[in-house]
Amino acid sequence: DVDISEYDSLLDMFEECFERYPNRRACEYLGKFLTYSELDQHSRHFAAYLQNLGLEPGSRVAIMLPNVMQFQIAMLGVLRAGFVVVNVNPLYTARELEHQLKDSGTSAIVILENFAHVYQQIAANAPLKKTIVTSMGEMIGVKGAIVNFVVRNVKKLVPAWELPGHILFTQALSEGGPHQWNRPNTTLNDIAFLQYTGGTTGLSKGAILLHKNILSNVIQTDLWLEPGLKRKQVDQLVFLCALPLYHIFALTACALMGMRKGGLLILVPNPRDFDGFIKLLKKHPDINIFPGVNTLFNALMHKPEFASVKFPNILATIGGGMAMQKVVADQWQKMTGAPIAEGYGLSETSPVACVNSALIESFTGFIGLPVPGTEVVILGDDGIEVPFGTPGEICIRGPQVMAGYWNKPEETKNVMTSDGFFRSGDIGIMNADGLTKIVDRKKDMVLVSGFNVYPNEVEEVLSLIPGVLECAVIGVPDEVSGEAVKAFIVKQ
Repeated sequence: DVDISEYDSLLDMFEECFERYPNRRACEYLGKFLTYSELDQHSRHFAAYLQNLGLEPGSRVAIMLPNVMQFQIAMLGVLRAGFVVVNVNPLYTARELEHQLKDSGTSAIVILENFAHVYQQIAANAPLKKTIVTSMGEMIGVKGAIVNFVVRNVKKLVPAWELPGHILFTQALSEGGPHQWNRPNTTLNDIAFLQYTGGTTGLSKGAILLHKNILSNVIQTDLWLEPGLKRKQVDQLVFLCALPLYHIFALTACALMGMRKGGLLILVPNPRDFDGFIKLLKKHPDINIFPGVNTLFNALMHKPEFASVKFPNILATIGGGMAMQKVVADQWQKMTGAPIAEGYGLSETSPVACVNSALIESFTGFIGLPVPGTEVVILGDDGIEVPFGTPGEICIRGPQVMAGYWNKPEETKNVMTSDGFFRSGDIGIMNADGLTKIVDRKKDMVLVSGFNVYPNEVEEVLSLIPGVLECAVIGVPDEVSGEAVKAFIVKQ
């Protein structure tokens, strides 16, 4: 089981890290570093700035940033101010952004200048009390000026924008500096994050993640990692943050877990720049923890330069966010020597629910066992547990399960069983050892002449065909069988 009784909220965990590791490097971005002590100071100043905006307690503050230092400072600052973080995907369209800001009732936003034009389009429909704008190079001194010049004038990645009354991120920090930061009386039952997700239906809704949900999941992940750490003495764990920190997987497994361990976060602002990414990997043979997704592992291996990347200090390579394909995992292990431990979770479970042991010797094809304090059952459509080996819906109960969907009591009721299990919407099979294998999303299942066809299974087979880089399978209407299977293939 997990015990979080030593903490009153995430704030206690943050302060423990700042006290324990003040001189350690907390994050690296484009070759520049922030120490834990600097992170403490900057986030306190940002919290003080937010507290002086006259926002109500529990106000929502949106963060629309890629993996830059400002993300970690802003996220900690919002929580230390006693407010709620609303993570926003920077690639959202204006329509998606408007829905999220209105639905969450957001009061302020921290946004990268590259995306400011998106907010500008809907600012009149979703007015905020404060807009804080930052840039790729704002926190890294002289080098930052060069970075900004290249981003704005050479790569032309910043469309023209105008947001009257906005403030720059560094200005907000200096304005917060002289003000007194008042530590809020945050409790374990207060909301920490509204994490937006398609969930089991299409429309994006906010999963309410309380301080106790997130804290439990960080400690569950920590307990899971412990055996893996015994393999090698490491002075400071190094986490590769290639997945976006606004996504729940990287938020918990990198940003927060990294802090709890006093780790160093290597921030990758754009992993799609594979040449830059591979250069970074070559510079960091010290990487210990590499969370990734199937598409990222696959894309890296198809770059010839990746063949010379070595991971001599890797302790755990974690696959999550989507189904891992065996062909990709096996090839990754062949090239790097590191097996991929597949995990499973959802925004609604903060996210980690199950994961393979960090000590596995090769890819298992299962999502592993539930993390400590977590129960997983496979239920049929009638809500009754199915026998081992029979497909059914994966349902999860544990301290990391959300408090519900923001302002959507009906939706919340639909995904919770009467005895507190969250219905994931994923179809899985559990074996007699308690290991679960994901078959597919419930809503992705294709019904062919009354038979259930799971796209993941077809994709798994297609991915073994030489010359197939990626594939996706969907159901299309068919006069004879009701539905037929259609595959989309990207050739190598």
